Amino acid sequence: MSVKQPVIFIHGLWLLSSSWARWADLFGREGLEAVAPEWPDDAHIANVASHYEKVARAFPRKPVIVGHSFGGLLAQILAGRGCSAATVAIAPAPFQGVLPLPFSALRSAWPVLGNPANRNRAVPLTFEQFHYAFANAVDDEEAKALFEEFAVAAPGKPLFQAATANFDPWSEDKVDTGNPERGPLLLISGEKDHTVPPAVVNASFKLQQRNPGVTEIVHVPDRGHALTIDGGWEEIAKMSLAFVKRFVGAREMA
Repeated sequence: MSVKQPVIFIHGLWLLSSSWARWADLFGREGLEAVAPEWPDDAHIANVASHYEKVARAFPRKPVIVGHSFGGLLAQILAGRGCSAATVAIAPAPFQGVLPLPFSALRSAWPVLGNPANRNRAVPLTFEQFHYAFANAVDDEEAKALFEEFAVAAPGKPLFQAATANFDPWSEDKVDTGNPERGPLLLISGEKDHTVPPAVVNASFKLQQRNPGVTEIVHVPDRGHALTIDGGWEEIAKMSLAFVKRFVGAREMA
């Protein structure tokens, strides 16, 4: 009896695993075993990465890993540990060595980074902040619907860790880009993304190209940071699924 190809979906900050429900259904119909675990209570990057690594290594075969935003960073961390059969990082948060810091990215993170006391507490976004950081590429009506359905408070700690990664030699925000066991990697960037602008994803891509494995990038026009949950989510999901199928064949997924 064949074992289905597992796929792990990893959400980012200000969202929950339920944000992947439609993706999990789509991938499930294509023969994959989809899971979307929540983050652990301790939101230090190292702890969250270890949590998902345990999930990945519990499967009898290497999973596909798909992550968005901070989940895209975590997906790359796990891939760098040799945990992934194929990885899709969508609008991934930057890791140590990624240098661009566009103004829009700083503004998007400022609701947390603007107050040092937020390091150890969960911080919600107002609708206006969510509209700018996530939903700037959709109309007001859709932005309000997305905010009401998906937005939750997010832990401040990982944002502070990411913000200081390039100044901290002991930072937990590190990716092993050279591991030959990393596997194929696709990076997806939204043209109008304020939180993780294309310049940040391009810089991650350049670092990941050092790996001997397949490394690809796709820039999606007219899309913001909410590209995994907004009305165009299926385009991104099918793009991700097509990449996965190139490296994890249909026969293997059955």
